[in-house]
Amino acid sequence: MDTISIEDVKNKIRAINDFPKPGIVFRDITTGLKDAHALQTMIDYLSDQFKNEQIDYIVGAESRGFIFGTAMAYKMKCGFIPVRKPNKLPAQTISEEYELEYGTDKIEIHADAIEPGAKVLFVDDLLATGGTAKAACNLVKKVGGQLVGCAFLIELSALNGREKLVDCGKVVSMLQY
Repeated sequence: MDTISIEDVKNKIRAINDFPKPGIVFRDITTGLKDAHALQTMIDYLSDQFKNEQIDYIVGAESRGFIFGTAMAYKMKCGFIPVRKPNKLPAQTISEEYELEYGTDKIEIHADAIEPGAKVLFVDDLLATGGTAKAACNLVKKVGGQLVGCAFLIELSALNGREKLVDCGKVVSMLQY
C-alpha cells in the first residue's frame, strides 16, 4: 500500500461545527481512518518522528489515542499502555485531573504500568489546550517513566496546548489547524 501526502490526509479530516458545544469546531478523524492510505500515512508519519529514539512503551489516551498508539507500538516494536477514564482499569491506579477546551476530566493509569526509567512516548489524536496530554505526562512521571515525547495527529495551534508540554520531551503533530 502506498502512503499519500500530508495535505491529502488533511483533506480527509471532516470539520463538524458546534460539536460538542456551540463554538467548537470538531475535527472528525473517522473520515481519514476509513481510508487505508490515509491511515497508513498517519501511522508512518507519527512513528517516523521517533524512529531514532529508544521507546519502551507508548502510552495512549482513551479512546482515539488507542487507535494510533497500538498501531505505532506494533510498528515500533514496543509495548502499549492505556490511559483511561476513571474506573475502567481493574488493578490499582493513580489518577490526574485536567482541564480541556470544554470542561474538566480525569484519567488513570495502572500504578505498576511502567518500570522506573522506561522510555515512554505519549500518543493521542488531538492536541488542543494540552490538558489531556499534560495529565498523561504527569501520570507517566508519577509511575517512574521517562518521557521521550508526545505525538499527535492534529494540533489546534491557536489553543497553545504545546506550551503546557515543555517538560514532556519532543512534541510533534502531523496536521495543524
